[in-house]
Amino acid sequence: MILTYKIKHEKDFGRELSLAKKVAKHAIRQRTLSSKDVKHIGLKSMIANQILRKYARNKTVKNINSIKLTIPSQGIRFTDREITIPCLKLVLPINFNHSFEKINQIEVGETFAYVSCSYKEPRQYTSKQIIGVDRNTTGHVLVASNINTGKVLKLGKECNHLHKKYKNIRKNLQKKGKYSLVKKIKNRESRIVRNINHQISKCLVKEAQNNKAIIVLEGLKDIQKTAKVRRRQLYSLNSWSFYQLQNMIEYKAKKFGVPIAYVEPQYTSQRCSRCGHIDANNRKGKQFHCAKCSMVENADVNAGFNIASLYHQGISRFNTERDVLEGSTDTPKGEML
Repeated sequence: MILTYKIKHEKDFGRELSLAKKVAKHAIRQRTLSSKDVKHIGLKSMIANQILRKYARNKTVKNINSIKLTIPSQGIRFTDREITIPCLKLVLPINFNHSFEKINQIEVGETFAYVSCSYKEPRQYTSKQIIGVDRNTTGHVLVASNINTGKVLKLGKECNHLHKKYKNIRKNLQKKGKYSLVKKIKNRESRIVRNINHQISKCLVKEAQNNKAIIVLEGLKDIQKTAKVRRRQLYSLNSWSFYQLQNMIEYKAKKFGVPIAYVEPQYTSQRCSRCGHIDANNRKGKQFHCAKCSMVENADVNAGFNIASLYHQGISRFNTERDVLEGSTDTPKGEML
């Protein structure tokens, strides 16, 4: 398991970053992997090698907007209290979990250093409860229903308002021709979305860990291509990052040994979680009213219980099995702390 920690440094690396950008541009033009070819630029060969490997092999990159100084593990020294990078004469405090197996690399930017560490994955506990998770484009982004206790967790209600707010701001700026501001606003929205997804995933995993529960998610691969939604809901579907939220839930779950499984999403919104009756007319907006047993429930809560029930019935796929079927057994992207 790889986690990445963000640490603020107080040194000025403007000169080194400028040289690194020249090395990257040379790598794109010449496609060279030898640090001898960029020795005249004056950047430390250890850092130059990393930049050449990154940009010389990537044939899709044409321009360099921002760059970081990448230091591999062999150029890093550390003790229980601090990390030292001799080639940059930089010392960073270790204000995070000390139990890492090794430091893979460090990327140094203008203000922050990004320390990538490998940790041993904790053993997954044996689940005693099941939490079904329904993800949405309207209302609450995530609704978690515990089929054993009946407890419901609703998270991310502010997200729909957030997207509408920034959509209107960008629309007004586009009318005025202020396209550079449009990009800044979009980047700000992305940062807020990422932070909210972090908080949502953290809360869900903590709830599962406290109750020794398994998290059951819908397999929403290609949901943006296959979902049938109304025209006014299309913007919300394309705006919210289901994949980003799923990745965050996955790596946080791995960090704390919380098991995850997946079920197929068909009919989870139309099926009654009490009697199992399926009818497209059962759901109207956020209200679910079963035509057979007359149960009335919040539609997202009902869907969460259905997702948990599908796992309970054995119609599921574990996270590791999903990775193998997709041709990948790698761990998800590291957590940014």
